[in-house]
Amino acid sequence: MTRDTNQQSGATVAIQQTMGLTEWLLLIILSVLWGGSFFFVGLAVRELSTLTIVLVRVGLAALALWVFIALGQRALPRRPTIWLAFFAMGLLNNVIPFGLIVWGQHSIGAGLASILNATTPIFTVLVAGIALGDERLSGRKIVGIILGFVGVVMMIGFEALSGLGRELVAQIAILGAALSYACAGVFGRRFKAYGVDPVITAAGQVTASSLILAPLTLWLETPFSQAMPSMTTCLALLALALFSTALAYILYFHILAKAGATNVLLVTLLTPVSAILLGALILGDRLTVVHLSGMALIALGLGAIDGRLLRLLRR
Repeated sequence: MTRDTNQQSGATVAIQQTMGLTEWLLLIILSVLWGGSFFFVGLAVRELSTLTIVLVRVGLAALALWVFIALGQRALPRRPTIWLAFFAMGLLNNVIPFGLIVWGQHSIGAGLASILNATTPIFTVLVAGIALGDERLSGRKIVGIILGFVGVVMMIGFEALSGLGRELVAQIAILGAALSYACAGVFGRRFKAYGVDPVITAAGQVTASSLILAPLTLWLETPFSQAMPSMTTCLALLALALFSTALAYILYFHILAKAGATNVLLVTLLTPVSAILLGALILGDRLTVVHLSGMALIALGLGAIDGRLLRLLRR
C-alpha cells in the first residue's frame, strides 16, 4: 500500500514497538505537564463550573497554538477528511474526558481521580489490541500494566481507595474519561498516515473542541453570568491551557506518531510519579519508602511493557 493510499483511507502506519531515549524523555515531560493539570483543575473548580473550565482550557490552548503556527509558517491541511478527524479527536481526547474529569472532581478527591485515571493504559491495551494489528495484546503488556497500576496506588496511598463505592457516578465518570482517552489514542494513529505535523494536529484538535464546547457552554452554564474568578483561578486556567494542554498535546501527538497508542498512554502511570517528585522538590514534601516502592513497581512495569528488560533477562 502506498503512502497516498494510506492517506486516502486514513489507515495507520507502522510504529516502533520499543521507545527510544527521546520518546521516554518526552513521555516524562508529558507526565509532568499532565500531572499539573489535576492541581490546576482542583483550584479552578472552587469558583467555576465544569464546561466553563474546559472551554477556557481548550480555547486558550487553540489560540496559543495558532499563534505559534502562524509564526512558524506551517502549511495547513486542506482535505475535509483531516478536519473531520480533528473533530472526532477533539470529542474523544478533549470534550468527553475533560468534561468527565472536571465534573468528577467536583465530588471526589484528586488522589482517587488520579488512581482511576491510571486505568487508561489498561483500556488502551484492550482497545489497541482489538483495533490495531501492530499493538496486539500480549502477556508482558498485561503484567507490566498491572505492576504499574499497583505502583500508582501505592504512591498515592491505599487510603485514597477508601472512597471507592461512594460517589459512584463520579468515579464511573473518571473511568469513562480513561476509556475515551484510550479510544482517542487508537483513533489518533491515523494522523501519521495523513502526514500531519503534530503541532497542526494539536491545534486542530483543541480548535474543534472549542467549536463543539462553545455553544454547549453558553447554553447550559451561561458563563458570563458567573462571578469574576480570582487571580489564582485565572493563573491556574492559563497554566492549564498553555502547559497542560497546548504544549502537552504537541508532545502527545509526536510520541503517538512514533511509538503508538499503548506507549503514549503509559504517561498516566508516570503522572503520579511526577506529581510526588515535584511536591518533594518544590514544596518540601517527604518521600517515604512506600513512595519509592511504588516508583520501583512502576519502573518495573514500564520495563516489562517496553520489552527490553525481558530480553535482557533472557540473555
